[in-house]
Amino acid sequence: MTKIFIDGGEGTTGLRILERFEVRDDVELIKIDPLLRKDPEERRKMINSSDITFLCLPDAAAIEAVSLVEKDNDHTVIIDASTAHRTEPGWAYGLPELGKSFREAIATGNRIAVPGCYASGFNMLVYPLVAEGIINSDYPIYATALSGYSGAGKKAIALYESEDKTTDLYAPREYALAQKHKHLKEMKAISRLSREPLFTPVVDDYYCGMVVSVPLYTHLFKEKMPPEVLWEKLRAFYTDSTFIKVMEFGAEKDENEFFAANAYAGRDDAQIYVTGNEDRILLTARFDNLGKGASGAAIQCMNIRLGIDETTGLNLN
Repeated sequence: MTKIFIDGGEGTTGLRILERFEVRDDVELIKIDPLLRKDPEERRKMINSSDITFLCLPDAAAIEAVSLVEKDNDHTVIIDASTAHRTEPGWAYGLPELGKSFREAIATGNRIAVPGCYASGFNMLVYPLVAEGIINSDYPIYATALSGYSGAGKKAIALYESEDKTTDLYAPREYALAQKHKHLKEMKAISRLSREPLFTPVVDDYYCGMVVSVPLYTHLFKEKMPPEVLWEKLRAFYTDSTFIKVMEFGAEKDENEFFAANAYAGRDDAQIYVTGNEDRILLTARFDNLGKGASGAAIQCMNIRLGIDETTGLNLN
């Protein structure tokens, strides 16, 4: 039986991971005394007695947690949901669909970084473009994203769910206006771009679900192509993926050419759409920011590391 410790289990991601374990009988949860959850020595004990520790913490606390792993401990796998280690050497990046090297690093590594929610959608779309030679690494990438408020943390959730919430919280709100969003670093590094993309995230008055969109000018491709051809290339790239489905070309017509950002709420997989025309193409990824964008991805990584069916305990329906 695999022993699991969740460090930071009171936050949104930690609670969602815990929910997924409630339906599994192949794991044993190690629980810390709530009064000692910030005590370094008690956390050290929990981490080093576990087979897998999930870090659902702010960056500084996640870095501290890794330092608590004893030097002779070669069995505890750390799966970190914070931003702290996503581009650090020696850490596997937890988006196995990007290729064999990503999957093998997760399957064999003891240090796994769960991608950021926005970065998950962005890298699903942009990584294949660079890896397959469709665009150059210096392509001027721009991305937009719309997310439910659950991704903003406990304080923001409390504001959105308050009976006294202010009128601005009923409307979509752009943020990270200084172009310093914490996911930009991994967007650039993982997709092998030469510069960070322009990025406009928007949070709205619904709980969970996300769309990330990347508009493209086809005349800036290495070889200009219509959307149908780009769709074929992305479909081939993800042909063996269980968690990322490239939707049939023209499937957006089934939704009257609207994308509801909450349509995949509660799921742990993702959709990709290719729309547009010969001059301008729009790539869109839709998923749950708490699912494939956070806790679902963390559990998928754990399953791969354990060598079991990667869909175990996850919702793809």
